[in-house]
Amino acid sequence: MSSSPAFIHESAYVDDGAVIGAGTKIWHFCHVMPGAVIGAGCSLGQNVVVMPGTRIGNNVKIQNNVSIYEGVELEDDVFCGPSMVFTNVINPRSHVSRKSEYQRTLVRRGATIGANATIVCGVTLGAYAFVAAGAVVTRDVEPYALVMGVPAAQVGWMCVCGERLDEPTVDGQAQCVACGRRYRLTQGTLQADAP
Repeated sequence: MSSSPAFIHESAYVDDGAVIGAGTKIWHFCHVMPGAVIGAGCSLGQNVVVMPGTRIGNNVKIQNNVSIYEGVELEDDVFCGPSMVFTNVINPRSHVSRKSEYQRTLVRRGATIGANATIVCGVTLGAYAFVAAGAVVTRDVEPYALVMGVPAAQVGWMCVCGERLDEPTVDGQAQCVACGRRYRLTQGTLQADAP
């Protein structure tokens, strides 16, 4: 990770009490609120809002127009595509305060969320999962799973390198044609073989 100080564009607001890691870049019109923790080497595109109490790992890329609401945690190496949406309440009403009902949403290491996708609160996206652009995720996503559609359904598997895997063989073996990584499917769960 970079040891250089964070870069904060002059139009961005970073409130007292926010923690920003080394080498992180916060671009135009962003707002990082008190109590937010952002790791090292991250990039927040234009018009990103990070609410109090949220946690963002290292090397996370958040594209333009994304709001990280209370209850959301992004582990290391997560990618959030432009204008994708997190929620934090299942049944919002303007006239009913539900701040005590915020639900946790956890995005595990290396997961990718495509542009304009919606992640309904209370779910976990597994490590290196891949949510296609425009998908609406309403339940947990397995590690390495590729999901798409409304509501999102699993349609395949993805490699750590971001390439789609061929369907595993009858004995559960899969290998990435791009990088050569090997995987094993056991009882519906894909695991990477030790390097």
